[in-house]
Amino acid sequence: MLSRILNVLKTRKFWVELVIMTVGMMVTACAVYYFLVPSKLIIGTISGLSIVISGVSESLFGVALPVSTVILVINAVLLVLAYFLIGKEFGIKTVYTALILGPLMRVLETYFPYEKFIQPDAQIPSVMGDIWFDLVCFVLLLSAAQTVLFKINASTGGLDILAKIVNKYLHFDIGASVSVAGAIICCTAFAINPFHMVVIGLIGTWINGLVVDFFTAGLNSKKRVCIISSQHEKLKDFIIHDLVRGVTLYEVTGGYSNEKKVEIEALLNKDEFTRLMKLINDEGIDAFVTAGNVSEVYGFWLTKKEKDNIRRKI
Repeated sequence: MLSRILNVLKTRKFWVELVIMTVGMMVTACAVYYFLVPSKLIIGTISGLSIVISGVSESLFGVALPVSTVILVINAVLLVLAYFLIGKEFGIKTVYTALILGPLMRVLETYFPYEKFIQPDAQIPSVMGDIWFDLVCFVLLLSAAQTVLFKINASTGGLDILAKIVNKYLHFDIGASVSVAGAIICCTAFAINPFHMVVIGLIGTWINGLVVDFFTAGLNSKKRVCIISSQHEKLKDFIIHDLVRGVTLYEVTGGYSNEKKVEIEALLNKDEFTRLMKLINDEGIDAFVTAGNVSEVYGFWLTKKEKDNIRRKI
């Protein structure tokens, strides 16, 4: 067990992902602390739920529980669910991201308090001076962090864990999962906020789901390329040996000429598609090419490392 851990620590992948997770959580902590906490704007996140619990504790007991502490406790419970329901890798990575969110916010509370950035005479405490600007800033920062972490099979913790569970077992899009789980949490804001603030929170949660799906589609998008050419063998060899991607060949019949031809179909990333089109243009290959975006690919898809290993063997 110890040797396995040491082997993981030696890999470049581990340290790259550790940096990505740390930066992602720093962005998340700033988004929550500076754009949610001052105005008590409740977006459908565990951070939003923690703000509600903090406000309720102040009303009932006269003492507001620190938001960072409440986040830590809720995340600890959700991490157990993540480990058993989603998988060990996701669970272990999310342990790190979830547990550092509270301490990062405590650092901001101690050394960079939001009170320094708020005008004393403001009707609603807001860093940006307007609740809608706060909402936009929070959604953009959080969505970017969520998307990058989902890409490496991690998350910001909290709501993302619930969304990932919904995504895995009910097969909703990840953005829709974020929105559904978030809307439920948003409704808890009735305990501390007026109706219009709750509505703003619901709108923000819905936009958050849309932006996550938009960012995710951008990161995962591939090109589905279909080519009809008399030089299909040359194009096939280039795709297989140079791009190290699979191809599918179809025999097709031209509707106008009634000639038998071969159509090549392949899934490529953007860089590979650019290289393929450069070959066709540079060598003057006579080809009819159509290409469309594919937002997600399931099943066998070679990573850069796997492609490099195949090239060495070739």
